[in-house]
Amino acid sequence: MDAHQVRFQAEIGVPVKGEIWNCVEIPGATEIFGTGKGIRVDAKIDDVFLLNVGTLPTGEGGHMVSLNAKVRKQLGKEIGDVVEVTITTR
Repeated sequence: MDAHQVRFQAEIGVPVKGEIWNCVEIPGATEIFGTGKGIRVDAKIDDVFLLNVGTLPTGEGGHMVSLNAKVRKQLGKEIGDVVEVTITTR
């Protein structure tokens, strides 16, 4: 796969099976990545870099990147907050 980069704003929080997960959804991910399966990416969320992280399928044809508690603390943000995201395929 050739490297692709996409930039967007996203709200933290993706509905999955009736719960809100601490993730950001990547718009148009299936078309960008060419697959509905998880892939490895580099992500920049605001000023925090996440290198070689796995995307997760949303269950609705998209992909998302999980933001664990350590990352959310670095960001100073929680579910409902908006972040600037840059995703680069590996």
